[in-house]
Amino acid sequence: MLWIALSAAAVVLLAIAIWSIRRHRDPVLRVESDSPIDALVPSLAGLTLGSAVAGNSVEVLENGAFFDLLEARIRAAGKSVHFEAFLWEEGALARRIAGALSARARAGIPVRVLLDAVGSSKAGRDITRQMRDDGCHLVFFHERKLANLGVINDRDHRKIVIIDGREAFVGGHCIKDEWLGDAEDGKHYADVSVRLHGPIVHSVQGAFSENWGGATGELFVGDEVFPQLEPAGDVLMHAVYAKPESSAPAVKILHHTAICLARRRIWIQNPYFIPEPDAIDAFGQAVQRGVDVRVLMPSTSGSDNPMVQHAGHRNFEKLLECGVRLFEYPHTLLHQKVMTVDGVWSAVGSSNFDDRSFETNDEITLAIRDEAIARRLDAVFERYAARAREIELGAWRRRGAWHKLKDNAFYLLNEVL
Repeated sequence: MLWIALSAAAVVLLAIAIWSIRRHRDPVLRVESDSPIDALVPSLAGLTLGSAVAGNSVEVLENGAFFDLLEARIRAAGKSVHFEAFLWEEGALARRIAGALSARARAGIPVRVLLDAVGSSKAGRDITRQMRDDGCHLVFFHERKLANLGVINDRDHRKIVIIDGREAFVGGHCIKDEWLGDAEDGKHYADVSVRLHGPIVHSVQGAFSENWGGATGELFVGDEVFPQLEPAGDVLMHAVYAKPESSAPAVKILHHTAICLARRRIWIQNPYFIPEPDAIDAFGQAVQRGVDVRVLMPSTSGSDNPMVQHAGHRNFEKLLECGVRLFEYPHTLLHQKVMTVDGVWSAVGSSNFDDRSFETNDEITLAIRDEAIARRLDAVFERYAARAREIELGAWRRRGAWHKLKDNAFYLLNEVL
């Protein structure tokens, strides 16, 4: 019996240790400031372990048109192509992008491709073999094997492409045929990514090199990957991707701080919206300050993962009671990960508004100070919100028992969905 008691004690101690580690990485965040968010970009960059970089240009790209430009730019690469993605699945789009990457590799251009092993489990042997045979250096992030047991839940959710070290693409687009088209029906999805020029490209290249070095051990240097970059515009921005062991991940700090700094409005577009209690409190406090807080997301009928939407539903009542306006889009998946604040500041990237993205995944978000970009992204919000259904508190409270049961059951899994 003694060994049973000792085993039980060991399990309890291990559980306490794991809880303590997580607790120290997940503090309740708070910030107070009377300054507007556009005056605090250097502070936001510092808090997220980065530096604000001036002299950039940003182009917003939507839906399937993104891939027309991306493919053309890959095929035009003259020195290097770096490609990082979470979801890559067999199909017409995969063949297009693989063809472009292979063409550059055959021309002698270094092509590095990093795909998440879980998200890209359906990439297909034929395409991956083709790219490797043509000279692409293709590796999978955290493959399912015993040596990776301790990190098997840590996924690379970033979507990054860097061309010649001078041009970068960042956003939410995935390599799957549903991302083609123009979100014109339930079979084609909506998404937003951005094309970047200017000094910020070095920061995006640094994010790619972080996981590439971890996966392969290769550290790349030289003008082919880190050239001297001249100003290309007047946008001030910074890239957020660090995930320190002893503190909250940078993407979580960025989003929470932006909510706390908002003075006029917060408009969020996100496909998987499951805010933690401290974020819900921050939204409520923002509403009390007079901030117009709106969230646009797909409904269960529009989502590719209805379980996630049900998990998010669990906290809708509290959000509505706080004064947050919630809109559900039923027609297709809205996959863009966008937040604008006060019409002057924007966040665009790969991060969902949930515990998995904020605490576990490797993500990248761009923080952008530019009124024109904020207006452009707000226009995307308004276009889809016009066809969405706004959730009303009274009607929501009257939803059926089966709906409520699913909401609460799936919420129990919110950290792994």
